[in-house]
Amino acid sequence: MMRSWILPVLFVLSGSVVATAEFFEGSPGIAAAILLVFLALGGMNSPLIFPRSIGEPEARRRSADDGRPVVFWRPGCAYCIRLRFRLGRSARQLHWVNIWRDPAGAATVRAANGGNETVPTVVVAGRPHTNPGPDWVREQLPAA
Repeated sequence: MMRSWILPVLFVLSGSVVATAEFFEGSPGIAAAILLVFLALGGMNSPLIFPRSIGEPEARRRSADDGRPVVFWRPGCAYCIRLRFRLGRSARQLHWVNIWRDPAGAATVRAANGGNETVPTVVVAGRPHTNPGPDWVREQLPAA
């Protein structure tokens, strides 16, 4: 879990250093813009954006038990972030697998996408769907 924070923290620290240098060189506007970009990069890679990831075997088992889709994603993926935000609270009902932390998940995504690690790949009832729309994913959730 600790490793998942390294990249976001590095982005924020690096951005802070560069922005501070720009500020003291007399460019507060550029410093603010740089800091915002690095904060956005840190946020996009933060584990706070996505629900807790689990391994592919566990996600498959849980999905078989409760019928909820499995979402394969990776940090920094703009399409994954878009899906996550557009799903809103519904995202917590899905099983999320970070393919950069789970080799079995990465293998599943490559098998579904002709050898490519294209994410998000959503598996519903054993069938993969690459980069589906959030509304479609929400429709795949079992009725409460």
